[in-house]
Amino acid sequence: MPPKKKRPVLHAVTVLALLGASGYLTVELRKDEQDKTPATQAVIDEPNLENGTGQQSGKQTWERLKNPARTILRGDNGQILATFTDHARTATLRGPSRTFSEPANTKSKVITEDWVRLMPEPWAEGAEKEQWFKDWFKENYGSKKEDLFAIAFQYVTGAPVKKDAQGIPYAGDAVFGPFKPDGVDRLEQNDFYDYLGISYTFRDGTTMAARKERYRALDCSGFIRMVMGYRARYPLMASNSLGDGLPRTANGMARSKVGVDVIKIQGPGPWYTRPTNIDVLQPGDLLFFKMDHRTGDHMDHVALYLGLDTDGHRVFVSSRKEQNGPTIGDNGGVSRIDGNGFYAGLFRSAKRL
Repeated sequence: MPPKKKRPVLHAVTVLALLGASGYLTVELRKDEQDKTPATQAVIDEPNLENGTGQQSGKQTWERLKNPARTILRGDNGQILATFTDHARTATLRGPSRTFSEPANTKSKVITEDWVRLMPEPWAEGAEKEQWFKDWFKENYGSKKEDLFAIAFQYVTGAPVKKDAQGIPYAGDAVFGPFKPDGVDRLEQNDFYDYLGISYTFRDGTTMAARKERYRALDCSGFIRMVMGYRARYPLMASNSLGDGLPRTANGMARSKVGVDVIKIQGPGPWYTRPTNIDVLQPGDLLFFKMDHRTGDHMDHVALYLGLDTDGHRVFVSSRKEQNGPTIGDNGGVSRIDGNGFYAGLFRSAKRL
């Protein structure tokens, strides 16, 4: 693969030894926490948790809301502690505050108490009474084990390489893809197994072989499949038509029946129309963009929604060519879906898995 395009030099930061060297965020975790995969968040404060059991002091109230149909858990002061959307497996839980940043590529920072995790089953009304959920909630509410955000930031600029017991590097600074023959544009269709450098057999029995020239590469949908699928274990399709689960491409994901379409594609193709109201979005949602006239009516880009940054903008993390890899950076357009920026103007729909 052609050498990776040189990225800006990072300013030095101090990182706790238990997490290894990293220039992509600040870490302030307790020293007694030892995880196989380094956490990628700064824990700043603690919510009112008791013994890390997932139980909060005071009265808790379950409430049903519409558009989309969902169940929320409120604390004794009316604050939302957790959100569970019907037919979706992603849950947003309140937890310790964390800071996500990428100082080499943007001044934007996300300080959030939202922890996004996958439940073992899609949510349904009344699931809070079922034993599978009670067990899951007790284990995950208040936990500091890595969530989808922590996993996503293990592939941005400066993220250290991490290997599993077999020596396979499952995390670390990823590129978008190798250069095309023109030496200017970059090849797409770089999936998680290309990054890993291994052949991978999907649930339907289809085996896909990694391509050596695409080693350590993740295109936009490949990045989402790495985070949601290979790492968090959401079911994956081998392509847009083989198997069941999350499809291969951004367009396949956007038009798939998996999860819940919280913002549907609207207006006439091939460009469709920008949503007028995005308040329904929740951290952890997948965002879809229409960016290229050459792809007809296809959605061309997918990102993971993070929520508000410290300036009050709605920001996302995605893998893109201009940055040559996963980023919340400004190169090629700021990572925002509000305002009049490049990505904001091309934002079209959103899905909650």
